[in-house]
Amino acid sequence: MPIKIPSSLPAYTVLKDEGVMVMGEGRAAKQDIRPLQIGLLNLMPKKISTENQFARLIANTPLQIELTLIRMSEHETKNTAAEHMAEFYQAFQDVKHRKFDGLIITGAPIEHLDFDKVTYWDELREVFEWTQTNVHSTFGVCWGGMAMINHFHGVAKHVLDAKLFGCFRHSNTLPTSPYLRGFADECVIPVSRWTELDAGEINTAGLPILLTSEKSGPALVEDPDHRALYMFNHFEYDSGTLKEEYDRDVASGTPINIPENYYPNDDPSQPPVNRWRSHGHLLYGNWINEIYQTTHFDMSKIGTASE
Repeated sequence: MPIKIPSSLPAYTVLKDEGVMVMGEGRAAKQDIRPLQIGLLNLMPKKISTENQFARLIANTPLQIELTLIRMSEHETKNTAAEHMAEFYQAFQDVKHRKFDGLIITGAPIEHLDFDKVTYWDELREVFEWTQTNVHSTFGVCWGGMAMINHFHGVAKHVLDAKLFGCFRHSNTLPTSPYLRGFADECVIPVSRWTELDAGEINTAGLPILLTSEKSGPALVEDPDHRALYMFNHFEYDSGTLKEEYDRDVASGTPINIPENYYPNDDPSQPPVNRWRSHGHLLYGNWINEIYQTTHFDMSKIGTASE
């Protein structure tokens, strides 16, 4: 079944043109089924691109999904039109009375800051605590995942001497995990970050590492006690996302390496090759399926002792 999003949201046309199943509110209302309520807390500056990427990944399942776009209450975005934000986004303080089957917390380009120096850190910590009573399953991505694992377990992010930039091979370390159904023994994931997490610290916290790379370290971690997954890399990236980052830095004169294992023969004049799309759909499809199998039909029971 399709994802339910407003027909005026840019992602609606993008996904429909790609053949992804989408539906407007009128058609969805005719189906006698409870859609899964999924929130997207979008911390990225380019909101529309991020909406498209995550909507694409959660749309291709046999379930009806209603996507709610959420922003931090006091933070003003400078890269997305105010009209778009006003029409499609709700502030966290305006939705925190609601329950959600799933919540995605995106990354943010603020890796250089200590967590407590982030302007919306106090409210984000409120979000993390709120997930324990109002969200059945939370998916923290890149900086969002790093912030969440730090909040709940004190696992630190460590600044690197050089940016991890490219498409790195990862090992499937827990193939019996329901989140890795259908995964090969190895997969490629785009990486673009200046920080990393230490596998030893994650192990000390008692959290299973599901995907890891010799080059870029832990990628996917499960946190059963907090009903959460933490993904430190970017299965959601479009084929051209790393190219856009590379071209932007080259144009501005910012020192940047050619993203590894991305262009054929590491030649930026050639079109990049997408080696991660199928595993990205698998991971998010498995996450949605696990939510469907385990969430309450009665949403008032989400986050209660019966979870």
